[in-house]
Amino acid sequence: MADARHLTGRIFGALLWSFLAGCAGQPAARDAPHAGTAAGAERTWTFEPVPAWRDEFDYTGPPDPAKWSHDLGGGGWGNNELQHYTDRIGNAAVADGVLTITARREPAGEREYSSARLVSRGKGDFLYGRIEARARVPHGRGTWPAIWMLATDRAHGGWPDSGEIDIMEHVGFDPERVHMSVHTKTYNHVIGTQRTATHTVPGAMSGFHRYRVDWTPDAIRGYIDDAPVFTFANEGSGPDAWPFDRPFHLLLNIAVGGDWGGQKGVDTGAFPATMEVDYVRVYALAADGGGGD
Repeated sequence: MADARHLTGRIFGALLWSFLAGCAGQPAARDAPHAGTAAGAERTWTFEPVPAWRDEFDYTGPPDPAKWSHDLGGGGWGNNELQHYTDRIGNAAVADGVLTITARREPAGEREYSSARLVSRGKGDFLYGRIEARARVPHGRGTWPAIWMLATDRAHGGWPDSGEIDIMEHVGFDPERVHMSVHTKTYNHVIGTQRTATHTVPGAMSGFHRYRVDWTPDAIRGYIDDAPVFTFANEGSGPDAWPFDRPFHLLLNIAVGGDWGGQKGVDTGAFPATMEVDYVRVYALAADGGGGD
């Protein structure tokens, strides 16, 4: 890939981000924490003050089709999950300023659980940015809610080669412990090298908390309620370790059971189980790229 440490690369990335998000940029305002480059230098990156893409869920009915599509079906989703994803309003609905994703114990497809998985693919695809959601996660052993990102064009190959960014994951058998992670060809849980951080969030299931990543050419940094939790630096060794040079899109879902979420079984009495999302906001990386090298 082009060397992102040069100014031209930063400008190109920011302009491409704005084009993909379909929104005009705004003057730079807010600072991100320092991110170390592969050479060990530090820069301060800035983000636009106004979201280039957002959903405030200030309407009533199904999720906005201009922003979200549904992944549909069962089949385990690569993790032996138990749910069948639908586009029914009973699994994903907006009311009173909140998106509610609901996993239910009911026949759906050939599965015993239904749920929803919203994706912004083709409607909100981003190259770098500050991505933030305010959410409340569900109670219940066997629930596995997530706010996360996948590569849109899979230019570096299938999973995990093109990368995954987990902004928030929570497994119900380990309540109030939130996980932030990345997956790449070099760093993933299948080979025991996954880069992740966990953080206890008191009240994660009873109240709303802010989950955020600041994604720049130098690093992916994760925050919960603005407290730094996770850092994954671009070590400069290429796409096997850093495939995060391509557009990504958002996913919001609740899985049921699975290789991780179902490790301690599934409490059938926990359903219906809901994740509530107050907003999702994406701020573009500022066109000037931030501080100097």
